[in-house]
Amino acid sequence: MPRFLHTADWQMGRTYSRFDSEDGAALVEARFQAIERLAQLANEHQCDVVLVAGDVFDAQTVSDRTIRRVFNATQGFAGPWVMLPGNHDAALAESVWTRAVRLGAVPDNVHLALEPTVINLQPQGLAILCAPLTQRHTYGDLTEAFSGYDSAQGLVRVGLAHGSVQGLLSDDIDATNPIAPDRAEASRLDYLALGDWHGTKQINPRTWYSGTPEPERFRNNEAGNALIVTITEPGAVPEVTQIPTGRYQWHQWRETLAVESDLDQLLQRLQALPEPSVVDLRLEGAITLAGEDRLLSALSVAEARFRSIRCERSALQLEPTDDDIAALKADGYVGEVIDSLRQQQQGDHSQAARDALAILAGLLKDQGQEASQ
Repeated sequence: MPRFLHTADWQMGRTYSRFDSEDGAALVEARFQAIERLAQLANEHQCDVVLVAGDVFDAQTVSDRTIRRVFNATQGFAGPWVMLPGNHDAALAESVWTRAVRLGAVPDNVHLALEPTVINLQPQGLAILCAPLTQRHTYGDLTEAFSGYDSAQGLVRVGLAHGSVQGLLSDDIDATNPIAPDRAEASRLDYLALGDWHGTKQINPRTWYSGTPEPERFRNNEAGNALIVTITEPGAVPEVTQIPTGRYQWHQWRETLAVESDLDQLLQRLQALPEPSVVDLRLEGAITLAGEDRLLSALSVAEARFRSIRCERSALQLEPTDDDIAALKADGYVGEVIDSLRQQQQGDHSQAARDALAILAGLLKDQGQEASQ
């Protein structure tokens, strides 16, 4: 009864330049820790093999150190690993894979599927039919060759490929590296393990994308999982169990604030997020000065709790209430300036007006606090 772990799209060597250096380094490290978790899961679930369906590496130019660390991270599982080149780490004549071999970094239990072949794992009861990408983009279905591949009698036939199942994924996915949606049936596969779509997705009972084990973008597509697949015998329908593996949760929110309760709900949602969160927040609408104070205070707390939080507020207008103005004691000329800045937020210089209004309100509040001391 073969059981294996299906994973893909590790994208090792990926950088996070848009984040602060501390946050970027933590996100990079989480990807190495994800490999270690996969090894641990393979042991816990008594898997016979780990299948990696492409894009182990993010680019051909990753450092030697990254290459060594990737294979070191697999050491927790002593069974076979089968790694397939994807579009980011295609099996070129000179590639990250040939460099890994030259470095002597590849352990004996790791099988590199650098050419179309069948890897027969007799002790595990598995025949792995491999369709590696030997260039970044192809326009023919490389898995079509599976139909002509023979496997030893009694072995479960598992296809391993990296590409886009035609007609079933999002319209904006790359149309290259096509895979027929009926490939499992057409090529007599018991299971087709796919990579390229970074979220977990079932195509049919025998065809799955595992998704990346550690989310690396804000797209909400069920990333951060691995699949444990059990097939009792050749021809049996696979039993597929989705196991969460991601350390960080990525959240991208687009919120419009109109009334005070909108801000209340937003702050409650932020407070409810777990600490290992990466948050991208974009706000628009209007907020009072008192509301702005609450928002900034909550963001300051969140910056210390979460792995990362970014908040874009340029489209969020400051609209002081009468109580806000009264609290600032902004009468006379200063009051006229505030009214002018409030109106200018509607024009071509809205960002400058908003910033000026925020600065002026802050100065007036500081002045009031000093006078009361």
